Amino acid sequence: MIAQLRVDDRLIHGQVALVWTKELDTPGIVVANDNAASNEMVQMTLKMATPTGKKLLIRSVDDAIKVFNNPKGKGMRMFALTNNVADALKIAQNVSDIDGINVANVGRFADKSEGETHQVGSTLMLSDKELAALKELTKLDVPVFQQVVPSNPKSSIASMLKNK
Repeated sequence: MIAQLRVDDRLIHGQVALVWTKELDTPGIVVANDNAASNEMVQMTLKMATPTGKKLLIRSVDDAIKVFNNPKGKGMRMFALTNNVADALKIAQNVSDIDGINVANVGRFADKSEGETHQVGSTLMLSDKELAALKELTKLDVPVFQQVVPSNPKSSIASMLKNK
């Protein structure tokens, strides 16, 4: 079961490692990212950023979906991270047990050659493709919100998209 699927272009960093892992109180973190799954340097960096006592799985998006749907892990709460909305959409379309999707920080490091950038909230700068994926994400039967840190209120992504 995914306690939270967080979209954050930095994957594991201070807010995630120190604040969100405590808030969600999950035994493990699953990074669902094709680049991280195939890049040893990125894997090493993510392992160093993982809090002591937390298990870390780094998988491609397709392999992470298999992990989330594996009956052996049915009762285990997991904190899932991906760095883009399109991957979060793919996960949400293929995994039924997700408590919420937190689209927190996206687009600051994106390839600017993808065309126009759409500002959706202070920490979401989306390409046309990512904006379309975010709109699709809000149509699913799972809460989709933005909450950078737990002390911030949750902002509905659907409300943020009203004029986009």
